Amino acid sequence: MDNASENPADSTRKAMPYSGYYRNQVPAESPDLTHSDPGTPLGEYMRRFWQPVCLSSQLKDTPHAIRILGENLVAFRDRSGQVGVLHRNCCHRGASLEYGIPQERGIRCCYHGTWFDVDGTILEAPIEPDNGVKFSKRVTQPAYPAFERDGLVFSYMGPPEEKPPFPEWDAFQKDDGVELVPFTNVFPCNWLQVLDNIADQVHTSFLHNMPMLYGSADPPPGHQAYTLANFSRDVPVMDYVESREGTAMTFIAGRRLDDRRIWIRVQDCIVPNMTEHGYLFEDGRERRVFHRVHMARWYVPVDNTHCIIFGWRMFGTSIDPFQMGNRERLGWDDMDFLEGQVGNRSYEEAQKLPGDWDVITSQRPIAVHALENPVASDSGVFRFRKLLRDAIHGKNAAANPARMHQRAREGRMDYCFTQNDVLEVGKQATRDEDREMIRQLGRKIVEITAQANELAPEARRQQVQQEIEALESAAGKS
Repeated sequence: MDNASENPADSTRKAMPYSGYYRNQVPAESPDLTHSDPGTPLGEYMRRFWQPVCLSSQLKDTPHAIRILGENLVAFRDRSGQVGVLHRNCCHRGASLEYGIPQERGIRCCYHGTWFDVDGTILEAPIEPDNGVKFSKRVTQPAYPAFERDGLVFSYMGPPEEKPPFPEWDAFQKDDGVELVPFTNVFPCNWLQVLDNIADQVHTSFLHNMPMLYGSADPPPGHQAYTLANFSRDVPVMDYVESREGTAMTFIAGRRLDDRRIWIRVQDCIVPNMTEHGYLFEDGRERRVFHRVHMARWYVPVDNTHCIIFGWRMFGTSIDPFQMGNRERLGWDDMDFLEGQVGNRSYEEAQKLPGDWDVITSQRPIAVHALENPVASDSGVFRFRKLLRDAIHGKNAAANPARMHQRAREGRMDYCFTQNDVLEVGKQATRDEDREMIRQLGRKIVEITAQANELAPEARRQQVQQEIEALESAAGKS
């Protein structure tokens, strides 16, 4: 675990009443997992993957200043429609290219007219006698490859000779009329504590369960907008499985809905910074088998104390059968499925009805792992941190970026395990026996899904559905 070692005296004082005096020192954060500047272990690792850097809608007729992984950049769309991501300050005299003028091809610095292509090549330097011919042979404007997809702009900020293809995940396919709608959430804190909130799956039973938080007192008006369906029952049966050769953590949450039905929710957290989420509005009212991804998110460091979630919400009757999504709420710093996801409320309202944004940002600008005192339910958080630490320090060969990009280089699809399954499985004799059965069924569903990874997409879907249905039938007869 991340917690620093402590001497016995410190451990004893932790448990004593009024221990504030003995615990008022704040140690340093864990820099290898939280610092993403150029040259840092995390920063160098993340730069080997395509990262979303802005919304397509932010690229209008003027450049857009962005900051990603501690670098000041500018994104723009030239008049021919090509997207560019360049270092923000001009390589000639340092003027900011956020004041540059997009051209039919590339962008021109407003200060002295130097004209750059999207790859940083100097096309013209009109203040030079030879129009920049010599100048262009000795310098370029630092630039990164970039492209647009479904409303997001992605950039690759690693060594250009190692640039991989963009991975085609099954979640990104537009089968059955699925549409990908982009959105962001902006956080004034380190990226990892935002991702930790996903690895901390058990928090949903409390933070998103106002009756549980308020006990016998009446929650404030409007609390229903902060509460997830079916979360007023038992704490779910939580399980965590390292998947994809230790390059992902798969979270399994199993719930007993009633005497004849269970709901198993499976979600993926993929190294270094992507998550895949099942149907957000599921309430267990209908039987469902291998219902797929409803949201994909990337947790992108702006710098060490700020980050942005970029993501796609999936729309369409096949993925949103209850038609609960509201695309009008999606875009810059907004979400449509639970209140309290963004920092757009008053402090007083947040105190009465706290949401994810409030608790995440309250953990300091960079959460201090050495001050944490983990319990058993924190297993997913600490296990994913270990996967990430092993990846960035080269302790897991499978997490080498070249290895992780292999399927994309071969033109093959990447598969996630994310899904919702609402199955007809009767209740066991005791609560403990029932919860153990639910845990075992969750594990078997993940195994079934993993074993189909080498099949073509439609064959995989059919096989996984058939085997889950067979599992359901066998469990229902036991």
